[in-house]
Amino acid sequence: MLLEALHDPRDDELVEFLREHLRAGQALVQVVGTCEVSYVGRAASFADAGDLLVMVKPDGSIQVHRDRGVKPVNWQPRTDDLWIGLDDGQAVLVAERRTPEETLRVVFLEVALAQALHLREEIAFVLRGSEAQMQAALAREPELIEPGLTVLDRELPTDVGGIDLFARDRDGRLVVVELKRAKGTQEAVHQLGRYVTSVRRFTGEPVRGILAAPAITRPALAQLNAAGLEFVEVTALPEADEGIDQPSLF
Repeated sequence: MLLEALHDPRDDELVEFLREHLRAGQALVQVVGTCEVSYVGRAASFADAGDLLVMVKPDGSIQVHRDRGVKPVNWQPRTDDLWIGLDDGQAVLVAERRTPEETLRVVFLEVALAQALHLREEIAFVLRGSEAQMQAALAREPELIEPGLTVLDRELPTDVGGIDLFARDRDGRLVVVELKRAKGTQEAVHQLGRYVTSVRRFTGEPVRGILAAPAITRPALAQLNAAGLEFVEVTALPEADEGIDQPSLF
């Protein structure tokens, strides 16, 4: 997540750091130090020199924060052009926006810390409860996976591991269901494929494979489709009946 950090950088070091990470457009950049900020646009404002946090996101949006409050003292929702360089020996960042015309200028007088971070865009959504509770809930109500699905067994042992849900569909075909509380990955697809292959080999019957999860990564979905397997989105589970303990995997 942390790509690079500079402590007490020189002005030329800071300029090189900002150019490298901001031009790539992949990093969230934060600079903490004594700064002077000026703005020209629909209105004009000037912030005296002070200790500030300057944050530039990969989409070009900029926020300048003091040490209190949630609202930045100055910001731009996006930028059309960023200029980074030295002016009278001081590192300077100039952000311009064309519509409407706005210019935000930050002069870094003394910097304590500059850091570049990579934040993953895909934030995992995880279903509430354990995977054992997910398994029990969907075993009670397999219609949430597919209408007409009948669960035959849970944690069915095979030579490659235990199958979460072993079922038949409304047409009588065997179905292997792999459950994930979080986003399905390529490893989950690989695991499902191994289960399906094992059951086909043992039964000699056609077998469907379903990955049930709240979401799936793009590479995993491509791998799933290539293998002839299926994905079912499950974003909510039924509440357990009061007074009935949820089974556990352990």
